[in-house]
Amino acid sequence: MKLNCGFVGLPNVGKSTLFNALSNNSIAAENYPFCTIEPNVGIVEVPDDRLKVLSKIFSPKKTICNTVEFIDIAGLVKNAHKGEGLGNQFLSQIRSVKVVVQIIRVFDDKNVTHVENRVDPMDDIEIINTELLLADIKTVEKSLEKNEKLIKANKPEGKLAKTILNSLLEHLNTGLPARSFERNSKEDVPVKNLFLLTDKPMIYVANISENQVGDEKIDEIKKVAEKNQSSFIIINGKLESEMAGLDEEEKKLLLNEYGLEEPGLNSLIKEAYTNLGLQTFFTCGEEEVRAWTITKGAAAVEAAEEIHTDFAKKFIKAEIYSFEDAIKHENNIKDLKTLGLVKIVGKDYIMQEGDIAYFIKGQ
Repeated sequence: MKLNCGFVGLPNVGKSTLFNALSNNSIAAENYPFCTIEPNVGIVEVPDDRLKVLSKIFSPKKTICNTVEFIDIAGLVKNAHKGEGLGNQFLSQIRSVKVVVQIIRVFDDKNVTHVENRVDPMDDIEIINTELLLADIKTVEKSLEKNEKLIKANKPEGKLAKTILNSLLEHLNTGLPARSFERNSKEDVPVKNLFLLTDKPMIYVANISENQVGDEKIDEIKKVAEKNQSSFIIINGKLESEMAGLDEEEKKLLLNEYGLEEPGLNSLIKEAYTNLGLQTFFTCGEEEVRAWTITKGAAAVEAAEEIHTDFAKKFIKAEIYSFEDAIKHENNIKDLKTLGLVKIVGKDYIMQEGDIAYFIKGQ
């Protein structure tokens, strides 16, 4: 399952610097607006200590991590919904991502200019959120115009869509994002078909300097995130840059120095997984140990399809055991069946976080 996150924000808030640090890619992060025009893409391995443990147990020829795709999208300015700056291009790029990561500048650095000539996180958030809302309002209004044709043709879905979209438009006009618009599964269809920007999960990232941990601006951003049904994390972009390229031991020393448990990348990926309702399962053997991403509540046949469509089509059964049982019996891993710790399950088995699976298919 492909997981991609799009970095958005005003110019010079630290998007590209953070992107460089997270993906360890070398892209332009210069001090002027619209330095990022075409979106830069970085593929990052999902950190998962369980893979190291499993690789030690199975000694595979290769170990494959889950990955996250980070996309650094051009900086936004006021009136982007009207095409200002790189408006239309910017908005179309956001539509392609699964999670929107809004980078908010809290750090104050005289050497890095701000497009609005001040550092005001709340105002920055207002600009970004307003532009996304206005773009969505325009999308809903256009959809309502097109929907009139269905109504004239006496199509029942036309009447339903008109009712839902009018309610949604009223909701957006109050300044609330589409993700907080309540609807049932049937009503959700016409909304999802619009791929609205404010319907996507959003993670607010406060980009701070080392002396701003208790800054009141951070609490203000957190409150806005909660109001907009979004996640919130704090990242020190400069620190992340310093860690880029360091080995694991050096990273640990630097994190300890700042009193941190893990890099910002780890926190960001965890939030992305939580927002999308994702979980991990593993396949293990002599050839490879590999992590796979599926949605929570996915059945065994859906997990099999992640590996190959053929496994889903010809699914017979799956052998499942837990990561916990694997590490408990790492010295006799081949005896798990005789110990009664391997479940034989069918297509409808609901996969659990950390399941280790072996799928059996027919000819």
